[in-house]
Amino acid sequence: MKILVTGGGGREHAIIKTLSKTGAHELICAPGNGGIAANAKCFSDIKATDIDGQVRLAKDLGVDLVVIGPDDALALGLADRLREVGIKAFGPSQSAARLESSKAFSKDLMKKYHIPTAEYEVFDDAEKAKTYIETLEKFPTVIKADGLALGKGVIIAENKGEALEAIHEIMEDKKFGKSGSKVVIEEFLTGPEISVFVVTDGVKTVELSSAMDHKRAGDGDTGLNTGGMGTIAPNPFYTEKIKQEVNKTIIIPTVKAMAAEGCPFSGVIFFGLMATESGVKVIEYNSRFGDPEAQVILPLFGGDFTDLLTDMTETVKPVEGFASCVVVASGGYPEKYETGKVISGLDEKGQIPGMPDITVFHAGTKLVDGKYYTAGGRVLGITAKGKTLQTAIDRAYEAVSKISFDGMYYRKDIGRKALS
Repeated sequence: MKILVTGGGGREHAIIKTLSKTGAHELICAPGNGGIAANAKCFSDIKATDIDGQVRLAKDLGVDLVVIGPDDALALGLADRLREVGIKAFGPSQSAARLESSKAFSKDLMKKYHIPTAEYEVFDDAEKAKTYIETLEKFPTVIKADGLALGKGVIIAENKGEALEAIHEIMEDKKFGKSGSKVVIEEFLTGPEISVFVVTDGVKTVELSSAMDHKRAGDGDTGLNTGGMGTIAPNPFYTEKIKQEVNKTIIIPTVKAMAAEGCPFSGVIFFGLMATESGVKVIEYNSRFGDPEAQVILPLFGGDFTDLLTDMTETVKPVEGFASCVVVASGGYPEKYETGKVISGLDEKGQIPGMPDITVFHAGTKLVDGKYYTAGGRVLGITAKGKTLQTAIDRAYEAVSKISFDGMYYRKDIGRKALS
């Protein structure tokens, strides 16, 4: 098959690496990045959000399948446009992608169909939101920009002052642009976080591995929220008992609810869950593979990935063991950071020489004259597998020690919570 993957981050690199295992496909990526270029032909001048450009490229190249990576391309309706011209696309329609692109939509859906989630209120007026904050007696509280914000539009306010400042930043200062025109204010839940990935055609479901993400920038879950600083899989808190509960109370009801609302979901749903004392509840939905979760979920996938994406005929054969991914980022991320720094420790294919068991997923890199340079906030995702979680974590950090660039930083405690 001739397959186009839209996007240019670590998730897309993981998708392409998985598709390339058979060696039977011609792989294309737009825009791609320096590392992806080792596995696919890249069209760096076409952004993932350039809907017309992506459709034109797919038509001109005569691709058989387009795998849509990023959330914003889905929210803009790329899957719909491709299907309109007869091109098979893996990813939900624009209306179904609201599961992620509008937190208000997803919260209202859960409320209507009795899918367990945190108590919440939605506001499209900053003053009304602030008035509501003044009535709260219990903190922390969670404030979310309604729309897409690159995984950064969630603020955990420890007190009333921080909550009011969050409303001001999101709704009045427009820190996240139009995504903050509406906010969701919800109760703060506690318990182990679990990420679960389910491929669905709108009726059938195929569950992939679970994962544990690390959103905060600093060790010990401190600092600002990021797109994700590392992850492990499978998540040891996702027991068989919890799995059965989640399937019965969350996964199946969500798929049925979307169909009942006239927007059946076809693609992959990322269920962001929390195992609270009163049961598992949904924190958020994403309408695509996670990043960096894909960098541990897909290396543990056994079977024909193409068959799964095209017609769900493939039975998942989980690879035994664990995977750990450590993200190395540019100093200053998730706020201001510099790019264009030379990356040391990579070979010509963007991997670590002498460590064939390690996979380096490129998130924000550029290849110029045979050298790799930083080109984003999150630069690389270093993934290792092991028979035990401890082995996978140790091996990933050993690999990270081989990489360096000016301003590089990373969390030193990825997976530690799962070991305690």
